Amino acid sequence: MMNVDNILKLVRSGDLDIAEAKQQLEELWQGSREDAAARTGSAVPQRVDDTLGYAQLDLDRPARTGFPEVIFGEGKSAEQIAAIFERLMAGADRVLATRVSPDKAAAVLEAVPQAIYRAEARALTWRREDAKANEADGYIAVVCAGTSDMPVAEEAAVTAEVFGCRVERVYDVGVAGIHRLFRRLDVIRGADAIVVAAGMEGALPSVLGGLVASPVVAVPTSVGYGASFQGLAALLSMLNACAPGIAVVNIDNGFGAGYSAALIHKNANKKRSLS
Repeated sequence: MMNVDNILKLVRSGDLDIAEAKQQLEELWQGSREDAAARTGSAVPQRVDDTLGYAQLDLDRPARTGFPEVIFGEGKSAEQIAAIFERLMAGADRVLATRVSPDKAAAVLEAVPQAIYRAEARALTWRREDAKANEADGYIAVVCAGTSDMPVAEEAAVTAEVFGCRVERVYDVGVAGIHRLFRRLDVIRGADAIVVAAGMEGALPSVLGGLVASPVVAVPTSVGYGASFQGLAALLSMLNACAPGIAVVNIDNGFGAGYSAALIHKNANKKRSLS
């Protein structure tokens, strides 16, 4: 395996591009840590940035899982979000902060002007320019039953997009006007994974489960009148769906649905590249 000096010389000469050099450096770093662990009989150390005091950032998560650590914005101050965001930018090619209110986002953007605020999803995002070239083939379909479910659906869509997936949005196709769904079935059926956000009685994932061959990730939303119990009725409907192939995440958890769909999509893309 090459050493750091050799990798840098190849980059300077143009014989090694940035993406390949990054991969080589990550493998070199991982190998050195594993060698050290083998010599001492200890577990492989994980890089943790705890200099902020209030947060210990998992810097090795991209190497283990393919995706960097994500910031959950609720309960954090704008200053904390901005500081964590900047630290993650220094060591990753993409950063996502979820559940960020507009007022917090405005303060963070003053400190981190490179970030983009996606208001519908309540998400702050950033991607390095060269990260966009590594997007996978195929796409994820994000489907929502009604316009009121869009904030949760957008959280799922933005999450998947930040992690390098193309997203096709199919909105306002709930069972109250199911003819609207049938007009978009070709798009939905072509996806590697399908996220479905629905409130009220949460029937849409079950309907789609019997019409498609791709995995369905269902997201119950807290949309509905009193007896919907802030999404509990939709959650129970989805958990009790008779259609197979449906996985269910927590109420309003668009991030979890988008992340799961991105993993499915990325693995499907790996199989395509090998065939």
